[in-house]
Amino acid sequence: MTPGTRTRPLGITILAILAAVGGVFSILAGIAAVGLGGFAGAATGTPALGAYVSLIGLAVLVLGIVYLVFAFGAWQLRPWAWMLGLIAGVVGIVMAILDLVGGQRGLGSAIVSILIDGAILYYLNTPEVRAAFGRPATGWR
Repeated sequence: MTPGTRTRPLGITILAILAAVGGVFSILAGIAAVGLGGFAGAATGTPALGAYVSLIGLAVLVLGIVYLVFAFGAWQLRPWAWMLGLIAGVVGIVMAILDLVGGQRGLGSAIVSILIDGAILYYLNTPEVRAAFGRPATGWR
């Protein structure tokens, strides 16, 4: 290893793999929801439901792409991936809360999602991980 080369912590390797797998599944689910949105509206006679399902599918599709981009950046320890990971964690917490309030998710599921995203946010802010991404020990730079 040459001087200045950063070593990827095991936790980041695991996080990148899980983000890639989750990204692929999110993209597939998003495509399915966008495609089936029209069917849902037709089957229920409620076009608004179809539009809602398609809109949620589009959001899941975009989130899946974000997960894949984060996985790529985290695997290569790109400094921008650290910030993208923080953004994805915050978005995950907000989505879990909105799903809970909107009745789309049960309390237990929302709490698990919030705890997982919170743990990821915490982990990304540990000194070892911040250093691996070339970030200072504190702050948002």
